Amino acid sequence: MSQTSILVLTTGGTIDKAYFDALSEYQIVDSGIPALLKEARVSVPFRMVELMRKDSLELTDADRALIASAARQAPETHIVVTHGTDTMTETAKVLAKAVPGKTVVLTGALSPARFAETDAPFNLGMAFAAAQTAGPGVWIAMSGQVFDGLKVRKDREAEKFVAI
Repeated sequence: MSQTSILVLTTGGTIDKAYFDALSEYQIVDSGIPALLKEARVSVPFRMVELMRKDSLELTDADRALIASAARQAPETHIVVTHGTDTMTETAKVLAKAVPGKTVVLTGALSPARFAETDAPFNLGMAFAAAQTAGPGVWIAMSGQVFDGLKVRKDREAEKFVAI
């Protein structure tokens, strides 16, 4: 398999949240994605661009247009987008229309990457693998699966993503 460079676009979300003390709310801080990739000894070439630091519930149409524009204009054809899980599927729909011919994989976490018990490293690894092996289109790598980005939903009660 060739070493195709992967573009990582970070947008915020739970994967990059920190909890400072019992009286604080979560805050999105500097992305922990580079540290996760270093710890995992990722040797695939990648370039990271921080687009924003937002909870996905705060994303606007303009934010989604920015994500789509960055993906569309990038020289890379394999893209991982870290994103909050609450509106990940909404962004997937925008990307599916706006970024043809590229492989775009969205991923995030149900608990912050900085927590001892988190799905963040696993999901990020799944996203990197999917970006290298999936065909063009928009995909979501969550809950130990790679889903068609247009045929998935977050099941809050089960605390996982499920195909629809």
